[in-house]
Amino acid sequence: MQLPHAISGTAATLAQRAGAEPDPDSFRAAMGLFPTGVALLSTGTGDDLEVMTINSLTSISLDPLLVMVSVRTGARMQPLLAERGTFAVSVLSAEQEQLCRLFARRDRPRGHDAAVLLGCERPGADPVARGALTALRCRTYAEHPAGDHVLHIGLVTTIVPGPAGAPLLSHRGTVGPGPH
Repeated sequence: MQLPHAISGTAATLAQRAGAEPDPDSFRAAMGLFPTGVALLSTGTGDDLEVMTINSLTSISLDPLLVMVSVRTGARMQPLLAERGTFAVSVLSAEQEQLCRLFARRDRPRGHDAAVLLGCERPGADPVARGALTALRCRTYAEHPAGDHVLHIGLVTTIVPGPAGAPLLSHRGTVGPGPH
């Protein structure tokens, strides 16, 4: 599946720009060479639920248990994370590509519709996707502006185990199954 800001001709793009000043296109092409996992970031509950696809999930610390997600400053998720102080991250399996696609759109589902798509029968705060390889519920630990994004560091309060399976990976602007 091609993501909205797909990277095409990555090697050619980088070769054409070799030795040139870095710009957003060459930077995106270079970073597209680094495969990452794909996850859903959720915050809220009921009609206030917001969910978006991310590939910017990083473990930060084991003591305390901290993770980081990065959200574009102008994204509709950004002020909600700052206000609510909690969020959840669902690490998607290769079978969840459709969820990835749905929640990567600008017109992605919200509220109850989003909860139904996540597979939540009785969603509580910060629901997680049914069938995700694992999920983490977090309380905001710190936020740091970083260029056109904000880094949200979360203290992990709950780890939700999921089924074994292959992860969904992002590489060169496309998503697909990773190794099992």
